Amino acid sequence: MELLDGLFHTGDIFARRHADDAHIFWQVSGDFLGADANRAGRAKENDIFGFHLSLRTILVNWLNLKCFSRHPDREFKVTPGQPDFIFPANVMTPAERAQSVRDQLPSGGLFAGLTWRIAPAAFPLAAELVQQFELLGPQLLAFYRACNTLYRHSLAGKQPRWVAQYLDAGKPADLLEISRSDRIKSQVPRIIRPDVILNEGHFFITELDSVPGGIGLTGWLGKTYAALGDRIVGGATGMLEGFSSILGDRGVVVVSEESATYRPEMEWLGRQCGFGVLRPEEVGKFLEGEAPSEPAESGSPGGSPSKWMAYYRFFELFDLANVPNADKVLAGNVTPPPKPQLEEKMWFAFLWMEQLRPFWREHLGEPTLKALQAVMPRTWLVDATPVPPHAVIPDLGINDWRELARFSQKQRELVLKISGFHEQAWGARSVSVGHDLSGTEWSAAIERALASFPDHPYILQRFEKSKLVAAEYFDFETNALRPFQGRARLCPFYFVTGDQVKLGGVLATVCPANKKILHGMSEAVLAPCCVSEPITGADRDMINCSPTPDS
Repeated sequence: MELLDGLFHTGDIFARRHADDAHIFWQVSGDFLGADANRAGRAKENDIFGFHLSLRTILVNWLNLKCFSRHPDREFKVTPGQPDFIFPANVMTPAERAQSVRDQLPSGGLFAGLTWRIAPAAFPLAAELVQQFELLGPQLLAFYRACNTLYRHSLAGKQPRWVAQYLDAGKPADLLEISRSDRIKSQVPRIIRPDVILNEGHFFITELDSVPGGIGLTGWLGKTYAALGDRIVGGATGMLEGFSSILGDRGVVVVSEESATYRPEMEWLGRQCGFGVLRPEEVGKFLEGEAPSEPAESGSPGGSPSKWMAYYRFFELFDLANVPNADKVLAGNVTPPPKPQLEEKMWFAFLWMEQLRPFWREHLGEPTLKALQAVMPRTWLVDATPVPPHAVIPDLGINDWRELARFSQKQRELVLKISGFHEQAWGARSVSVGHDLSGTEWSAAIERALASFPDHPYILQRFEKSKLVAAEYFDFETNALRPFQGRARLCPFYFVTGDQVKLGGVLATVCPANKKILHGMSEAVLAPCCVSEPITGADRDMINCSPTPDS
């Protein structure tokens, strides 16, 4: 009762000043009462969590009575599955919301040396689009499994051998041997992250990220904006629960130097979920049982190695020569599996090849095949082998890739990029947008692509124009809200457990409208996604979101 009296007295002081200040009281009391509620599943904390929730309910009712009697549209709700303290979006000003997000940033940051613009609210998605994302997850898992089967059948001569030949080109023999081993023959990535661009009336996928960044960032954003009253796609802790389902309580994340930008977000995630984060050079000591002993505090695994069996590979397979102990990691229970052939973008081209259509129909089914072709742009594999004089490249009407250089700017609405297994194959480093280049630059890009074949083949992809979206961020230097028109890249994160695929969250990256290539940058807004329309019935259980205040 002494605790309750103290909290109520504090609330009375704030309430007498101004009703809008009540969120401060709720934040303070919520921090105090519910700091460990995310660990409520642990048996030893069940009673404490129950006390927290009951006390929260009392406090919420009291706040509604004392602070918001003059504001009937402002109501606190205790929502199962949401963070420890929630104050509704229509109580705080945009400036207060943005400042709250900024204040919650971990002391070590989330991206090493990188920043982004902070939005006052989660990025809204139409309920129909969120439902399409829910359906997309199982379709992409089916696609990965079919790709894995096609490669193995190609090796065995059951499908055209050129499929495996294209996929194996430029890869070291020892890595190919590992990728073909029976131990992992059925394995596919357990985290699936497509890069999705919004178009007028639909969306499309530019690629599937083989070793995706942003897992910890999206988890932190989801938890932080949920605490502001936004009900996030996948739930406040959907990303944390999803990643924990991959590693369980026996895992570590190995982050290479080449991927060091993402180490802070994985360390934050490790502190939340209890798994360890290692540098590759630390793996040897880890296997010898010399790892640190406090994973929740240090982000490093504790106890003997027998307790920590699963690895999450946060390094690229093309970089193995620079990753100490990579062989030890790849020999264990590791995801993504060491299968460089599954990390090639040329799979989009294979999906469109008429010669492979019977295989796709058999292993995907006609509905899934059509659904994937509706969202995966027309793609070609840039093979420098001369085309017979009487033949043309399908849907381009050319006999030689160099004829692309003579295309008009309108015809050059095409994208060139390396298929995979190269240091330039990620982060949009190899991307050339045809209609954004001069004729001379476009011709040079084509020559680079042809010269790179066969060891590092390029793909050519139809450019799909992204639509403009309304967004805003808070400018802390001028203390002003800045609305702008931008273009959004959405990254749904899917977590695979057996045959089940769970959408853990969606990261929105909203870039300025003049950007052709959409990726994380200091000028971009990064925010989690919520739904912009009411959801009823069974959909409410499937999508953990609610309307934004202005809906």
